Amino acid sequence: MDAVIEFFKLFIKAAIIDNVVFIQYLAICPFIGMTNDTEKATGMGLATTFVIILATAVTWPIYNLVMVPLHLEFLQTLFFILVIASLVQLVEFFLKKTSPGLYNAMGVYLALITTNCAVLAITINCIKNNFSYSQSLIYAFGSAIGFVISMVVMSGVRSRIKTANIPESFKGTPILFVAAAFLSLAFMGFKGLIK
Repeated sequence: MDAVIEFFKLFIKAAIIDNVVFIQYLAICPFIGMTNDTEKATGMGLATTFVIILATAVTWPIYNLVMVPLHLEFLQTLFFILVIASLVQLVEFFLKKTSPGLYNAMGVYLALITTNCAVLAITINCIKNNFSYSQSLIYAFGSAIGFVISMVVMSGVRSRIKTANIPESFKGTPILFVAAAFLSLAFMGFKGLIK
């Protein structure tokens, strides 16, 4: 029972307390670029979730079972980037062959995930924090859900911004950054939730 509680705490910490966008300030490009429509934001978030979990599931064993015994830890970033790019290509190829409808819906999002810094950061955080394999998967899943939450929340804020009376100097990107800053402050309020 204690293990389940610890996994739940790790999930909440990854998703909300250390949110990948609002607290760690990663994945800002898709956060700003893909949140003008809730459907696109959700699609991007779900596609990224799949890749984050898959990348963590592959990079953790590669690091711990191959790179550490061979003393290749200094190549971690290079290996992880190659693994992530390869996984995105494999997922894209697999979806194109097996589910063309899903591929057409997510095809654009899959190409953007390769350059999403959150995917790389989450895999590196798992290694840096000395997580076990199961902890790494929980952390990756929580971080991915946190990314989806940030995308959907920002798309909701942007839908309200479209109808708001905004001063001329704040229209466009400036108001998005102001809104993101306020959302970040709100998420900082969760810091004391789990100790």
